[in-house]
Amino acid sequence: MTPHIEAKKEDIAKVVLMPGDPLRAKKIAETYLEDVKLVNEVRNMFMYTGTYKGKKITIAGSGMGCPSIGIYSYELFKFYDVDSIIRIGSAGSYKEGINVYDVYNVQECFGESDFAKLAANIDKRVIPASKELFDLIEETAKEKNITTHKGIAHSSDVFYRHESHDSLAFAAKNNLDVVEMESFALFANAIATNKQAACLLTISDSFITKEVTSAEERQNKFMTMVELALETGLKVAG
Repeated sequence: MTPHIEAKKEDIAKVVLMPGDPLRAKKIAETYLEDVKLVNEVRNMFMYTGTYKGKKITIAGSGMGCPSIGIYSYELFKFYDVDSIIRIGSAGSYKEGINVYDVYNVQECFGESDFAKLAANIDKRVIPASKELFDLIEETAKEKNITTHKGIAHSSDVFYRHESHDSLAFAAKNNLDVVEMESFALFANAIATNKQAACLLTISDSFITKEVTSAEERQNKFMTMVELALETGLKVAG
């Protein structure tokens, strides 16, 4: 038990899939897992553990932004002995050819905060996913005939930016493909604790085409990404 997670240590699997929305965690667990158990509801940050094709998996909400996922991922790595966390979330596309509902496997992330410096003594703006887990996702995607984009994600601290900020110019300057808000903290915590972390994203909107998706669509239509994460989790769980 931690200040933010009430689960018993044995109730959390070694492999955790982490959507931002706790209601998405609930839907994924109820759709894909057997023998599902709600193991955390502190602050309504739902976490569920069950089995997927016979392997123990936990689905845990992270909340929005680096501070929130930073707390939950650190506690899972440090106090619950979780080995691997795969974030499964949504992102906006900065680039033509990366379209709504495409799947993106984050190879590196560009962070705007000092989270990595404070949490892991990493004085860099760009930090990588765990190579072993990233490669395993790519291998699984190929086996399942799932197309993934890969590259650098913008892990932003600000959702509503000042009107003077040119997002596409910023993305082009820093070679950024997509934008989300959590991977920088997750990757930093994995490095700090010597664990594994990856980030899979489904494109929910595009800065190029101006397409957007609804909250319901994000909850219900991102299942290709979810299934890729689950199948990868099977391999990690052994």
